[in-house]
Amino acid sequence: MLRLHSLHCGGLTGSYCFEYSSQNAIRLLERIPPLEARMTETPSRDKPWLIRTYAGHSTAEKSNALYRSNLAKGQTGLSVAFDLPTQTGYDSDHILARGEVGKVGVPVCHLGDMRALFQDIPLEQMNTSMTINATAPWLLSLYIAVAEEQGADITKLNGTVQNDLIKEYLSRGTYICPPKPSLKMIGDVAEYCYHHVPKWNPMNVCSYHLQEAGATPEQELAFALATAVAVLDELKPRVAAEDFPALCGRISFFVNAGIRFVTELCKMRAFVDLWDEILLERYGVEEARFRRFRYGVQVNSLGLTEQQPENNVYRILIEALAVTLSKNARARAVQLPAWNEALGLPRPWDQQWSMRMQQILAYETDLLEFDDLFDGNPAVDRKVMALKEGARAELANIDGMGGAIGAIDYMKGRLVDSNADRVNKVERGETVVVGVNRWTESERSPLVGEDGGIMTVDPGVEADQVSRLTAWKAERDNAAVAEALTALRAAAAAGENVMPASIACAKAGVTTGEWAGEMRAAHGEYRGPTGVSRSVSNKTEGLEDIREAVDAVSDRLGRRLRFLVGKPGLDGHSNGAEQIAFRARDCGMEIDYEGIRLTPEQIVEAAKDGAHVVGLSILSGSHIPLVEDVLARMREAGLTEVSLIVGGIIPEEDARRLLAMGVARVYTPKDFELNTIMRDIVTLADPKSVAAE
Repeated sequence: MLRLHSLHCGGLTGSYCFEYSSQNAIRLLERIPPLEARMTETPSRDKPWLIRTYAGHSTAEKSNALYRSNLAKGQTGLSVAFDLPTQTGYDSDHILARGEVGKVGVPVCHLGDMRALFQDIPLEQMNTSMTINATAPWLLSLYIAVAEEQGADITKLNGTVQNDLIKEYLSRGTYICPPKPSLKMIGDVAEYCYHHVPKWNPMNVCSYHLQEAGATPEQELAFALATAVAVLDELKPRVAAEDFPALCGRISFFVNAGIRFVTELCKMRAFVDLWDEILLERYGVEEARFRRFRYGVQVNSLGLTEQQPENNVYRILIEALAVTLSKNARARAVQLPAWNEALGLPRPWDQQWSMRMQQILAYETDLLEFDDLFDGNPAVDRKVMALKEGARAELANIDGMGGAIGAIDYMKGRLVDSNADRVNKVERGETVVVGVNRWTESERSPLVGEDGGIMTVDPGVEADQVSRLTAWKAERDNAAVAEALTALRAAAAAGENVMPASIACAKAGVTTGEWAGEMRAAHGEYRGPTGVSRSVSNKTEGLEDIREAVDAVSDRLGRRLRFLVGKPGLDGHSNGAEQIAFRARDCGMEIDYEGIRLTPEQIVEAAKDGAHVVGLSILSGSHIPLVEDVLARMREAGLTEVSLIVGGIIPEEDARRLLAMGVARVYTPKDFELNTIMRDIVTLADPKSVAAE
């Protein structure tokens, strides 16, 4: 319902004194070179991390132009954002893709789109990160097919597919198939890459969205490492014992760095130690080079604020320091959000500004000229130790449930609880957010101009993309497509590695939706846990008056006030919807929340079952067409007395348009006080209020 910005709630407890024990002092002195050496020593600089911006929008052609422009400005690697239909395995003409095409990334339906995406970009020389999970085998197959068309040596391809499904079940929501077959496909990609694309990182364990879903640092560490263990257990039987350590060395991580800079720095040092410990003790990996913790990072974008958005520049820089200052736990690749991502889609200038921040840090400062600045620091050592102890305890819990696959419901529930605690602290002012719950007086930001400070996607993009897709299907060799799909179906049914058949499908002209359709047919679809289906928590303070109001309105209605929370379209960011549902249940309302990825038709059908208020959560920018559809269907169903409220990343102009269409309330990230929203719901459902109007 409401995009609640992720404000990291882990942190240092108490204060640390900086007294050194004699042992620490000796350790420190041993690391200091002799005076003569220091006088003659010329500092040598480390190689900078890969500098990326997460980018992709509208069409493959426009995204290609953006990539080439960013590379010309000094970007050293690509990070591809795919739109939601591509991520969830639907072609651009599917009913669920309506309003979503090209909004949060680039649509890639077939080889032609992938070819256009990398036109004039030599893939053999590029380091490309693709944020793709459920359809990772397919998108990598398309990438390999394009590289081969370019004449590239496939063994020299460098890059990463995220290919992490467990965090999709917990936080991001772009899953397709159930956990076990999904884990098998992750293994297929890793096994294929090990033998054929050895420089490629086949799996990027993603803890990024866990923090945005409310994870504490200990949970972030444990849930991500449990995911990595599940993948390694899947991979171990697939390769010879002597090859397994090298395969471990190809697993990388993608993490989040929040605003609590010291805790985040310590978290990364804890990650390094725990990963080394797991590979050595659990898997017997002796060579240190294969136990190296390799990670890329995007700093916390959901922690950015719509209010006083210029403050986000400082937040982004501080978060970047957490993953660059400590040499022994430094990121290998960094992508920073733009200052205005809480408002909408960043413009090219906004992305350039964000990239310049990285370049100044890497090239103008002396950061890369020194050894680790935090070795032997007692405050850091204590915090790292505490984080490791907490993560080990959580890992033991997960292991006792059969590992990450068996503990998905448990982990989801923990995240929803942690996120509720975080939200409560922001509402009560215990967690200070400058410009949001303290120092809110503000001049209008001069950075937000007539365009609203964001880039908008032309509504005609979707029709153009669908037209190109139709033409692609008409011009391809349909007999070759049918043959390739038959081979893919057979490979999936037989439990074979699906990568060779997927690459053959890519070359034959198969589409994203057709490939994913075969996976759905072979393995079934999956609906993840919502984490809010338990009884009232009673943890939230100050709800007594709202509970009394809910009881009073329910008496007037003749039954319990029923609130339906729906997520239409393909947006899988469910954190806000979960917290709204969680709080409404705490207030005594009857909640109907079935999770993500529903059609407007399904939502309206559910509303017929006695909903008093319907709330839609849409964070992908697709609010106008989806709300129009829902409202039209509600009118057709005779639900004109049922109020509709909408929350998401919604520009002011769009909010006014939604209200004119008949939406009762519109909420954006600035509306962080959930109790205010609860009171609105009660008022909208109250027959007395309706009569007064």
